[in-house]
This record gives sequence, structure tokens and C-alpha cells, in this order.
Amino acid sequence: MNVAIVIYILGWILMCEGALMILPLLVSLIYMEPHAFQSFVATMAICLGLGLLIIHRKPKNRVFYLREGFVTTALSWIVISIIGSLPFIFSCTITDPICALFETVSGFTTTGASILKDVEILPRSILFWRSFTHWIGGMGVLVFLLMLKPVSGASNVNLMKAESPGPQVEKLVPKVQLTAKILYLIYIALTIIQILFLLAGKMPLFDAVTTAFGTAGTGGFSIKNDSMTSYSPYLQNVVTVFMILFGVNFTFYFLILQRKLRRAFGMEEVRWYLLIIIVAVIVITFNTRGLYENLGSAFQQAFFQVGSIITTTGFATTDFNLWPEASKTVLVLLMFVGACAGSTGGGIKVSRLVILCKTVRKELRHFLHTQSVGKVTSGGKIVPHEIVRSINVFMITYVLIFALSVLLVGFDNHDLITNFTAVAATLNNVGPGLELVGPIQNFSLFSDGAKLILIFDMLAGRLELFPLLLLFLKDTWKRF
Repeated sequence: MNVAIVIYILGWILMCEGALMILPLLVSLIYMEPHAFQSFVATMAICLGLGLLIIHRKPKNRVFYLREGFVTTALSWIVISIIGSLPFIFSCTITDPICALFETVSGFTTTGASILKDVEILPRSILFWRSFTHWIGGMGVLVFLLMLKPVSGASNVNLMKAESPGPQVEKLVPKVQLTAKILYLIYIALTIIQILFLLAGKMPLFDAVTTAFGTAGTGGFSIKNDSMTSYSPYLQNVVTVFMILFGVNFTFYFLILQRKLRRAFGMEEVRWYLLIIIVAVIVITFNTRGLYENLGSAFQQAFFQVGSIITTTGFATTDFNLWPEASKTVLVLLMFVGACAGSTGGGIKVSRLVILCKTVRKELRHFLHTQSVGKVTSGGKIVPHEIVRSINVFMITYVLIFALSVLLVGFDNHDLITNFTAVAATLNNVGPGLELVGPIQNFSLFSDGAKLILIFDMLAGRLELFPLLLLFLKDTWKRF
């Protein structure tokens, strides 16, 4: 383990986080919030002070491998979460350190699960920072760093592999730094376009920016206690469309920009993603039509909630906890499906599930034709055995973590549906669950121990399990 380069990159991460706090700092000045202003100044001073102290001594060996990439990624997310919780604590918005950490981890991991009962009483700058953590975490803090500064030559790709969601990561262009820039330019462009559409619907500027941050990062923190319920149908529809757009693999947009339309629309994962959304919307629309004035209203509510849950955003326009059991079951299943690989969404990912289903079909055919050598294909290409194996290992690990988390959270003595969906909502980075953690409830009912379990789940879900788990292996820390 090249510990020196890991620490060096953490120093730059702290510098980046300190610089990013300039925006909420400006918001505190605009809305004249001196206490919040002091909180951000103090946090920035800690970030910049520690960062400068760390990066002052450059490591001699600046090349690292996938192991260092995983460790750096996991530690980076832990560090930015701890530091990011300080404005909540310093401003006395959230006085309990574990609750502050829960809220911050939920923000950066784009989960959107909150312990706050009344968000509308918070200072505007704190609300801005809370939503901004979604936007920062959506594309990834290390991708942001790579866009600004290549830190390790050719092995930069190991950082991107460790942080990028999905079973595989590919460079859009030969240079990793340019790939990071392209991803962020697409991300920024979509965010700005959404803000303009929201402003066109007469949403206030502050609301439009924070809502776009929550949508872009597929996070779901709202500045309203009723989430998106009080906004007009037009604004809700805009958010629905952009939630689904941010759940698409960003390679799709890159191919469109290159005018490679056939390759873009030939992406199998994107087709399955859209098909799942269509089927889920139809099922829920007809299952809930009796709860709304007409079929159109039922369709709109179904469209919004399906888009919110499958992209793991977590916004809500209705209390779906009151929906029929079939509709709630569809939403819970969508929590596990998640968005596309290479998007800002969470969950298992559509591509993994498609490959898993094809692997099962291959094995069934092998039982019938024992001499045949089947291949798993995706998008007309053979999926390498290494990827199939990694997906199988991922699913086994995922099930084990999920089961253990449900067991441990169960010691709080809440009902099984609450515990099950709370773990599903955090491990898949969705946000709301059912029953006591439904869309109009929050996660403050859990004990500190249960909150720590759910914090671990949020980080594990965002980092695709393995970077976080490697921190607990003794061999990971052996020096070379």
C-alpha cells in the first residue's frame, strides 16, 4: 500500500471541499445569516489548513494501483462526510454529531434520507449546502478532482474505476482527465437546463437551484417539508423528466454529442431502463386510479414516483405509503433495480440485473445442452467472464450486507417493513421507505447504533460495496 499518495490525495480532497463551501458562504451573505456564515468560515479554515499541511509534502512515489484507488475513494468519502457535517454542528442546526453525520452522508451519497423533522426553519445557506452535497456527490468528488488536477499519471483510471457506479467503467476519450471534464460538462449542462425549465414554471431561483441539485445528484433533499407536493404539476413534471434523464448512463449523452445515434440508442441497458419505467408506471396508474380524481392524475403521480424511486432520487408528491400493496411492492422492487451504470443513480443497476438474468438463462440452457458453450452478451458484445464473476460476487456480498443490516437495525424493535425498507432505502441510496420511514416521515426514530449501521449502508451503496469493505482487510494495508 502506497500510504503517502493516499494521504496526499486526501489533502487535495480537503482543499476541494473547502473551495466548494464558497457557494454556501455567499448564500449566507446574501440572506444575511451571520451564524451560518461563521460556521462555513470555520469549516473552510479547517479544510484549507489540513489540506495545505498534507499536500505540502509531496510523495516520492506518485503511482498507485487499484488497491490504492479503492482505499483512497473510501477514505475520501468518509473524510468529506465528517468535514461536511461541521457546518450543521457549528451552526447548531443539528447538535448531535451522529445525526449531523447521518444527514451529511445521506447528502453526499445522494440518498436523501433525513433525520430533520422541519427543514423549512433552517437557514437558507444550510439548506443550500444540504442540497449542494447531493450535486457534489452525484458525479463524485474524485471525478471532480481528476477534472481539475491529474494526481497520478496513467493510473488516474484506478480512481475513476473505484468511484464510478456500475459493473464497469470505460474512458470516453483516451485521457482520464478529459473524460472527467466531459462527464462534468454534461452534468453541469443538464443541471443548468433544468434550472431554466424550473424558472420558466415560476419557481423561485433559490428553490430552482436547490431542486436541480437534488435532481441532478438523484438525491432528493427538498427545502419543503412536503417535498415536491406543494409545487405545480408543471414543475413536478419537469423534475420527473430530469430525474429519469440523470438516471441514464452518461455515455449515452456523449455518443449523442458525437452524433453516434445508432450506438447511443443501441445501448441495451438504456432500453431496459426505459421499459421498466413504462411497465411500472402503467401498473401503478391502473392500481391507484381510484385514489385520484381521474386517470390523468393517477398517471402523473405514478410517473413521478416511479421516476423518483428507480433513479433513487427520493422526491415525493404524494404519500405512497397509502397506496395499494401491489403499487408499494412495485416501488420496493424499483428500489433494488436502481438506475443505469454510469449515471448519478444508485441501486443494484439495470446492467447488472440484465447480465444476471442472461447468466441464469445460459446456465439453464447448459442443463439441456451439456456440450454447448454459452456466452453472455450485452449490446451485441460478449461480456467477459471477469465481469460476470464480479457481478455474481457483488450480488452475494450485497445480500449478506442487506441481511445483516436488517438484523442489526431490528434490535431497535420497529416493525419489519420499517426496518426492511429503511435498509433498502439507504443501501440503494433511495431515501424514503415505507411505514415509519415513509415519504412524510424521517429517520430520527432510530437509535445511534442503528443510524451508524445505516450510515455504513449509505456509503457502501454509493461506493458499490468493495472500496469500503477493503478498509477492513488486513492485507489492504500492507506496504510495498
